[in-house]
Amino acid sequence: MKDTIKYLILLIIYLVCGVNLQAQDYTFRNVVMSDGLSGLLVNTIYKDSEGFVWLGTDNCLDRFDGVKVRHFEFRGIESGRKKRVNSVTETANRQLWVGNGIGLWRLDRTNSQLERIVPEKIDFAVNALLANEDILYIGTEKGLFIHKDGQLLQVLTDRNMLAACNRIMDICLNEDQTVLWLATVQGLFSYSLKDGKIDSWHFQENVPETDYFRCLTRIGETLYLGTMSQGVVRFDIKKETFSHAVSLGCDVISDISSDGKETVYIATDGNGVHFLSHKDQQVTRRFYHDVNDKEGIRSNSIYSLLVDDRGAVWVGHFQAGLDYSLYQNGLFRTYAYPPLFNSANLSIRSFVNRGQEKVIGSRDGLFYINEVSGVVKSFVKPVLTSDLILTISFYQGEYYIGTYGGGMMVLDPGTLSLKYFAQGDTELFQKGHIFCVKPDAKGNLWIGTSHGLFCYNGQTKQIKHFTSANSQLPEGNVYEVSFDSTGKGWIATETGMCIYDPASQSLRSNVFPEGFVHRDKVRTIYEDAEHNLYFIREKGSLFTSTLTMDRFRNRSIFSTLPDNSLMSVIEDNQGWLWVACNDGLLRIKEEGEEYDAFTFNDGVPGPTFTNGAAYKDEKGLLWFGNTKGLIYVDPKRVDEVRGKVRPIVFTDILANGVPFTSSSLKYNQNNLTFCFTDFAYGLPSALLYEYRLEGVDKDWKLLAAQNEVSYYGLSSGTYTFRVRLPGNEQSEAICRVTVRSMIPWWGWGFSILLIVGIIAFIRYYVWKRMRRLLASSASLISASTEEEIQQREQSVEQPEVVSEQQSSAVEEKYKTNRLTEEECKELHKKLVAYVEKEKSYINPDLKMGDLASALDTSSHSLSYLLNQYLNQSYYDFINEYRVTQFKKMVADSQYSRYTLTALAELCGFSSRASFFRSFKKSTGVTPNEYIRSIGGTAKEE
Repeated sequence: MKDTIKYLILLIIYLVCGVNLQAQDYTFRNVVMSDGLSGLLVNTIYKDSEGFVWLGTDNCLDRFDGVKVRHFEFRGIESGRKKRVNSVTETANRQLWVGNGIGLWRLDRTNSQLERIVPEKIDFAVNALLANEDILYIGTEKGLFIHKDGQLLQVLTDRNMLAACNRIMDICLNEDQTVLWLATVQGLFSYSLKDGKIDSWHFQENVPETDYFRCLTRIGETLYLGTMSQGVVRFDIKKETFSHAVSLGCDVISDISSDGKETVYIATDGNGVHFLSHKDQQVTRRFYHDVNDKEGIRSNSIYSLLVDDRGAVWVGHFQAGLDYSLYQNGLFRTYAYPPLFNSANLSIRSFVNRGQEKVIGSRDGLFYINEVSGVVKSFVKPVLTSDLILTISFYQGEYYIGTYGGGMMVLDPGTLSLKYFAQGDTELFQKGHIFCVKPDAKGNLWIGTSHGLFCYNGQTKQIKHFTSANSQLPEGNVYEVSFDSTGKGWIATETGMCIYDPASQSLRSNVFPEGFVHRDKVRTIYEDAEHNLYFIREKGSLFTSTLTMDRFRNRSIFSTLPDNSLMSVIEDNQGWLWVACNDGLLRIKEEGEEYDAFTFNDGVPGPTFTNGAAYKDEKGLLWFGNTKGLIYVDPKRVDEVRGKVRPIVFTDILANGVPFTSSSLKYNQNNLTFCFTDFAYGLPSALLYEYRLEGVDKDWKLLAAQNEVSYYGLSSGTYTFRVRLPGNEQSEAICRVTVRSMIPWWGWGFSILLIVGIIAFIRYYVWKRMRRLLASSASLISASTEEEIQQREQSVEQPEVVSEQQSSAVEEKYKTNRLTEEECKELHKKLVAYVEKEKSYINPDLKMGDLASALDTSSHSLSYLLNQYLNQSYYDFINEYRVTQFKKMVADSQYSRYTLTALAELCGFSSRASFFRSFKKSTGVTPNEYIRSIGGTAKEE
C-alpha cells in the first residue's frame, strides 16, 4: 500500500510539474573549428529552402550539410570586425542574401562566391534582412532599404541619417503584410508599405537604454522585443502598449524568433535558451549549460538561435561554436513508463510484453512494470545471483527468469517475490547458465541450459533431463528451443541441432537432409505466417526451410551485410520481414527486391540489437531489444514517414580534388568525388546510403557513416552516378558526367585518314617495286629445279610435340608433401609439448614459420597438420592457448587490477578486437560475462 501511494504521488508530481517542461528529449551535437567551422562565434543561423544551414561567424559565411562545413569568404575585406555576419535570408527566386559589418552581399551560385551588392549606396553595417517573396527588406546602420524589381529604396525614420533611431537592428511584417515593424536602438517604429507613414513608440520615455531593441518577432497582434537590459518586452499592436514578459534570469536578449502561432524562442547572453508560451506566458522549455550533461549545450552565452521546420534546435555560441539537436523522425520509440521507468541506455537482453504488464531483462538486472497498478520494481544483486538476464518466459501465472551464471529464478507477479527454481539439478538452477525457456502447447516448460535440455511439467512437478549421453541431443550449450505450428520442437545447441518428436517423445538428430543447417551453431529460430522457418546462425547468412525440410536454402538479406551480424527476425502484419543485426535494422520483402534500413534518424537509439529479442504484440507493434533500450515501432507508419524524406542533394562534385560545374571533363580529369547529403542532421555515424556508378558498379553498394564516394582512373565515356537512401527510390539523386577522350572526334577522323593514306602509299610503292623485280628475275624463276621446291616444302613441315611433364610434376610434388597419420600424430605431440613448455603464444608476433623452425619441420607440413589433420586454422590454434592463459590470470588475485586490454596483451593478443572475437568464439560469452560467471568483478575495457 505504501509503495502504491508513493508511486501515485510521484506520478502526480510528474504530471503537474514535468509534462510542460519535458515534452521532448534533445541530444545536442557540437560543431567547432576542428569540424570545419570558420570561427567559434556564431552570430546568425539560417536554413534555406533546399535544406542547407547557413552559419554567420565572425569572419566568414559557412554552409553546413549535417556532416561537412564549406566556407564562403568575403573577398577584399581586411578588417575582421567588418566581416562578422549579422543576417542571412533567401528570396523566393533562391537568391541568398548576406548582411555583414560592411554591407550587403549575394551568393553567386554559378561560381559559389559572394559578390558585393550596391556598395556605392550601402557601405555600412547591415544588421537585419527580411525576405517576402522577391522583395528584400534591409535594416542597416543608416536606415531601411527596400530592394524590389532591381530598384533600391531608402527609408529614414529621422531625416538625420546618423540619428540612433536609424540604426535598425531587426525587422518583421504584420499579419496582412502591409506594415513593417522596425526594432531600433532608440525605440520601436512602424512603416506603412501603403502610404509610407512612420510611427514610433518608446518603452520608457527619456530612458534611452530601455529603448535599445536588439531583436523582435511577432505572434498575432503581439510583438516580442529583445532588449539589452530589460529582458523581453511585449508590445500589444492594437492597444499600442508595452509590458514586461516573464523573467528569464538574464536581461540581455541576443536573439528572438517564434513559430508564428504559440511559442516564442529566446536566446540570452548568459542564461541559455528559453521557449515561452504565448498563451500562458510561461517558460515551457529551457536549455542551459550543465557540466554534468554531456548531451546538452556547451555554453550559456548564446548569440543566435534557430528552431527549424522540423523542430530541431540550433544554437550559436559566443566562443563555443554551434550546437544543434540531433533530428529523429519519431518512427521508433524507446519504451518508458514515466516517471517511474525508462529503458533508455539499458542493454535489453530479453523481455516479455503482456500488454500493460512487462518484465524486462538487461545486463543490469530485472525490471517489472505494471501500468495498471502503477507498480515498478527492479531486481539486482544480491537479490539476483546474476544480473545478466538471458531469457524470460511466462508460464502458468509466473515469470521464469534465466540468467548467465545465476541459474533460473521464478517471479511471482502478485507478490513481486523471487525464488529459485527448485526442481532438478539444484547446482545448475542456482549457479548455472540458462539460455532459453520456452513453453509448448501441451503445458510443458522447456529449459535450455549449459548442462543439457530439461522438460518440466508444472502440474505434475516432474522434470525430464535430456543429455547427449541419454539422447540424440548434440553436445554443448542449448541455445534455442522453438516449437513450430505442428507441435514439433527444434532444439539448437553449440554443436548442432535436433528435433523433438512429440509422438515418440524423443529427440532425433538423424532426420536432417544433406545440406541442411543442422551442423551449424544456430542461435534463433522463427516461423512466419506462411509456415517458413528462419534460422539465424552465429556465422552465416539467414537460412530458410519449409516445416518438412523438403525445400531449404541460404537467403541473402543485404549484399553488403556481414554474415555474422544477424541477431533476430520477425514478420509484421503487412508481410515485411524485419531483421535486427548487430549494426542496424532492416525490413525486406519479395526476396529483397524491396527493403528499408533504419538508423538513429528514425529513432533507433543504437545500432546494436540483442540476440532473439524481437516480439510482435496484439496491436501489430514490433518490439526489439537494443543495447540502448527497449524500442518499438508501428510498421504501418513506415511508408508515411519514408514519404516525407527530402531528396538527396549533391553538395560538391570534384574532379581531381577541384570543384567543377560543367558536365563535360577533360580526359585527365578522371578522378571523381561525389559529395551529397539528405539533410538528416542526425548522427554522422548513423548515415546510410547506397550508390552505383553505371558502367563501373554492377550492383548497388552500401555506404555507412560517410557522405562522399570517389572513383579513380576512369576511362573516357559518359557516367551516371546514382545515390539514395537504402531501398528508397523517392530520395534518389542522379548526376551525369562525361570524361572526354584524349583525342577529339575530329582528331580521330584525321588520324584515320592519315593512316589510310600512308597504307595506300606503301602498297603502291611495294607494287611498283615488285613489278620491276619480277621482270628482271623472270629467267631465274624458270631455271628453278623441282629439288629446290621439295626442299622448301620439307623445311616448312615440322611435327608438334605437347609436353605434359610440368603438370605431372606439380601433381607429384603435392603428393610428396602429404603427411601420414602417424607423422601427423608425432608432429602434433611435438607441437603441443613445445607450445605448452615455451609458452610461445604470449608473443603477439609469433608466426607459423617460427613454430615450424622450432619444431624442425617445414611451414607446409605444419600447415597440413593444422588444416587437414586438426581442421583448425593456425590463429585459432594459438588463440585457444591465449584464451586459456587469460582465464588463469583473471582467477589469480595478483592480476585483479589489470584492465581487459592489459591482460589481453599479456596473453599475446595483438589487438583488443582480436581478443574479444577469439574469446567469444571459444567460450560463447564476452570476457566480462565470463568474469562475472566465476564471481569476479567486471573490468574496464
